Amino acid sequence: MSIKRISTLVGLLAAGASLGMAQEPLTVAQFIRKAWTDQAGLRAGQAMVETRQAEAEGYRDLRLPSLTLNAYGIRTNEPMMAFGIKLNQARIGAADFNPVTLNHPDAVGAYGGSAVVQQPLYTGGRLTAAKRAGEYLAQAELASQERRKQEAAQLVVEAYFGTQVAEQALKWVDDTRTWIQGLEDFVGARVGQGLMLESELQRLKAFHAQADAQKAEVIKQVRSARSGLGLLTGTGPVEGPLATSLEPTAPTATQGAPLRGDLVAADLQAKAAGEGAKAARGSLLPEVGLELGAGTLHHSWSEKGNWTWAGVGVKWKVFSAPDAAKAKAARAQERAAIEMRNFKQQQAEHEVRVARESVIAAQAKHTAAKEALAAAEEAKRLREARHREGLAPLIEVLDAEAAIQGARTLILQSLFDLRVSRAGLALATGNPIEGVNP
Repeated sequence: MSIKRISTLVGLLAAGASLGMAQEPLTVAQFIRKAWTDQAGLRAGQAMVETRQAEAEGYRDLRLPSLTLNAYGIRTNEPMMAFGIKLNQARIGAADFNPVTLNHPDAVGAYGGSAVVQQPLYTGGRLTAAKRAGEYLAQAELASQERRKQEAAQLVVEAYFGTQVAEQALKWVDDTRTWIQGLEDFVGARVGQGLMLESELQRLKAFHAQADAQKAEVIKQVRSARSGLGLLTGTGPVEGPLATSLEPTAPTATQGAPLRGDLVAADLQAKAAGEGAKAARGSLLPEVGLELGAGTLHHSWSEKGNWTWAGVGVKWKVFSAPDAAKAKAARAQERAAIEMRNFKQQQAEHEVRVARESVIAAQAKHTAAKEALAAAEEAKRLREARHREGLAPLIEVLDAEAAIQGARTLILQSLFDLRVSRAGLALATGNPIEGVNP
């Protein structure tokens, strides 16, 4: 992988505090599980799941009866209220029918309360539809959370193996610097003997300085990559060795795209929208309810009136423009959810095709890179031997070293692409990434 590409990858992931993880080697599977439990973004997603589940419970309880308790106190000389209060207190007498008393009553005080139980009997199906819609939305959010976990797992794979790429690049830079130092000592001795030109030694020193600058850049990339891995796992920059090898392992068998969490969520959201449309239509139908109540009104603790009531009522909005508009909007939302579900299915099929081609291409690149590295190493060995015998100029040796560096870059890039493309294929097909299940 090129230095610029590594820098771009880890730069998008770099952030976090200065806390470190344990020093023992950690596998990519351990990092994935740590991201699922500790990453703030996924914890926020879990809170959304709990929110939807609580809302579903609220919708489910709409069919339960409601109990309302009232307590009140009043003092008034308003004629109708004064007469009614006395009547409710069960203390109306003949004198209260005197026209003078009726027209100009004395102020009357009262305190009391009531308890009312209301039970919906028929609501046009909207309560049942709302209950099902809430359940579907809760299940959809749970499926979305599983998808978010898989997406986080893919990012962890990129960061984890991106760190290994940067660290392997650092080892190879150190190897190059060691080789240059040895060659520099050899050329320096030959220059001292007058067998080589001083310009050859200066060229090596310039190459050495270039390798030193490259090492500083790669060190920065290693630190940035570890910081990015810490961001994804909810910690600071990661310390310690990484246990999972960058070398490709045997791919796991893939299953079909319907297992993907986002497709499951889209299907459930479409079902929820359908139930929402039913609930909106139900608001245009009559509703029947039962009401039971008991009340009391006191003049004093011993002077009071008590009463009860029971009733069944029917309410029907024969015409309501806002409710009709809401029903129309709900039907449109249902169509939109269905079309979105179909689009996501098509998108998933496309992603599977692309991911499979990416794996094939990455495997081919890795095979070619290994052949190129073997050829470059052999060419360098021959040119270095010829140079020590004075049969080849130094520039040919340096060119051979540059070819090895290029081949090593291709090796790293192909290994990284192979691991990431396999993770991408697992994500596209809904299979566990790196064999890790939520």
